[in-house]
Amino acid sequence: MRRILNAVPMILIGLILSSWGYKGHRIISQNVPACFPEKMAFLNPGWTNVVTLHASDPDNRKNTDPNEAPRHYIDIDNYPEFIITGRIPQTYDSVISAHPGSFVIDQGILPWATLVTFDSLKRCFQRRDWNKSALFAADLSHYVGDGHMPLHITKNYEGQMTGQNGVHSRYESKMISQFENQLVYPSDPVEFIPNVNSYVFSYLYNNYMYVDSILLADNEATIEAGGIGTLAYYNAFWARTGNFTLGLMSHASFSLASLIYTAWVEAGSPTLYPNAVSEIADLSCPRLLPNFPNPFASQTNIAFEISVNNTPITIMIYDEAGNLKDTIANTTFSEGYHKILWNVGATTPGVYICVMKSGSWSETRKMIIGN
Repeated sequence: MRRILNAVPMILIGLILSSWGYKGHRIISQNVPACFPEKMAFLNPGWTNVVTLHASDPDNRKNTDPNEAPRHYIDIDNYPEFIITGRIPQTYDSVISAHPGSFVIDQGILPWATLVTFDSLKRCFQRRDWNKSALFAADLSHYVGDGHMPLHITKNYEGQMTGQNGVHSRYESKMISQFENQLVYPSDPVEFIPNVNSYVFSYLYNNYMYVDSILLADNEATIEAGGIGTLAYYNAFWARTGNFTLGLMSHASFSLASLIYTAWVEAGSPTLYPNAVSEIADLSCPRLLPNFPNPFASQTNIAFEISVNNTPITIMIYDEAGNLKDTIANTTFSEGYHKILWNVGATTPGVYICVMKSGSWSETRKMIIGN
């Protein structure tokens, strides 16, 4: 969901964040390799798996980077010229010249974040920095996905202006989770994009047209089912939105693949050398994320991602000497993003190690308790 989540007291919370949720972003990224031409096959699976694994990193950064949230949306219909012409100034300099900087930031900077990330990806390709190129491609994946979720392109992003509060999550996360097995679509071959700026804005303008369709479908499904949140409601919602939702996600994969391909061609079409990607990305494994805040005094959030439903997880806290100080989780978790609030209690300041285990797999993170 967009902007900043409201803080609520919690011991354990599982959240699916931002456009298309955890599952949707993975699906968009996982369909990209099939779009690539044969001459880019060397990127698969090592490089492309890293892109998929990190596709939700921009969402996770919202926890620690106050500048991240505006990169995920644009309230394009708050621009007077969009209402009149269906377009807005497309370079950052031109939009800042036409509107106060505070207005531009408040409406969201999704298209310009996408363009900046594309440029960063191209520079990584140029200098053969394959590890960073995969991470920038993951960020690009997320922003392109956001640009293909219509409720990230409107001021009525939560249905708050039409009495449909919560439609954002109902559409992008809960409905997608309900019909995940139907999110199968063909992969079109990539195309070189001669004007990346125009291309990004073009898909934003096109995808905005589905805003009213989603809101109308939500209203009709609510009436048909006699309320929201039931299986009958989601069946009715999907029946009205499924076809164009598949189209939006399919075009997101195609657009992402074409942008990566364009960045690679403009960088001189470099070839990946053996072992150039240091991270071995196993998409089936859980992932322990950096805790936040860190350092901390009294409490911190332990964040992690689960890729398979009903995964058994144990999370333990050790001191530097290897002494177990606390066990904060020992249960199964559903697929998606989760976080646990750990209260340190009487634990003394110092360096601690958070260990997350699932079967033979484990991962660690260093944490610092300050005074």
